[in-house]
Amino acid sequence: MLFGSKKLLGIDIGTSSVKVAEIDVSRKGMTLQRFEVFPTPTAAVASGEIVESHLIAEVIADVVGNLKIKRKQVAAGLWGSAVIVKRITIPKMDKSLVAEQIRWEAEQYIPFDLNEVNLDYHVINEGRKDSDSMDILLVAAQHEQIFKFIEIVEAAGLNCSLLDVSGFALANTFFHNYGAMEGQVIALLNVGANYTNCAIVENGEVIFCRDIPVGGAIYTSDIQKALGVSFAEAEVHKLSFSRGEPAPEDVASVISSSHEVVCDEILGSFEFFSNTTQGASISQVYVSGGGSLTPGLVETLSKSLQLPIEQMNPFFRVTPSKGVTQEKMKMTQVFASVVVGLASRKVGD
Repeated sequence: MLFGSKKLLGIDIGTSSVKVAEIDVSRKGMTLQRFEVFPTPTAAVASGEIVESHLIAEVIADVVGNLKIKRKQVAAGLWGSAVIVKRITIPKMDKSLVAEQIRWEAEQYIPFDLNEVNLDYHVINEGRKDSDSMDILLVAAQHEQIFKFIEIVEAAGLNCSLLDVSGFALANTFFHNYGAMEGQVIALLNVGANYTNCAIVENGEVIFCRDIPVGGAIYTSDIQKALGVSFAEAEVHKLSFSRGEPAPEDVASVISSSHEVVCDEILGSFEFFSNTTQGASISQVYVSGGGSLTPGLVETLSKSLQLPIEQMNPFFRVTPSKGVTQEKMKMTQVFASVVVGLASRKVGD
């Protein structure tokens, strides 16, 4: 091994905020050594995508320096329209033949030039013996998106040892804190600014994963259009309303209308999951992400899905170190559901 430690620094790079976490994992559990959430530079993002990588890298480098973080190896989250996770079924075959079959399947299901993507896969229910077929999660990520995240990490003076799909990291956080919840199908939603990471899990593994192209930014955009103000002003109105502070009268009705759009997108993904799996019925939903705090969203979503919804606590079974307060963990836990899953990985995973 080239480096002295297998421990990784988790970095979740979003279009609204960046999360950095340093976690120690042992037989006794997980200990949070350092954690910080900070805004993504506004100039680094356009149309919901990262366009100025160096601006984000500069802020990450400053935060890592200020926190006196020694780890240089990073696990970063990968998300967006350039990442596709597709559940497919293939005939049962020897492991040595699966990779070749996956390449052929990708040509049928992945709408990218395969010369421009990295392919990976995960066998679902690998130990199952009562079937002559195999369920596979096929993962395709465009090189351009991969290189973008690597560029950010390396420009911050760090090394990108692992890139994980953000939905998988979300599930990893859930398993560490809540266990496998055997016999239940659980949906996990991390509502970000422009995307909602969705992972559906059963018996300790991911059985469905996608990034839904909707998030908290839709509220800001809709307020901007309705009130005829700038995006920045609309964001202020949205946050004021969310905190129960004075805001223009129309904001409440705009947010209520936006709820319907968000819920319809999420419901569509749940229906797609239901239509493409046999006998899998979601029993519980856990939400996280800054967008999930929008007043009325959880209630509207629960009614739309007809399912109970609970706020996920990524620190439920995480112990703070001396340098981290319980108060800080409580105040920031809604933003940590992906980065905890990244920070709990290790070199070689």
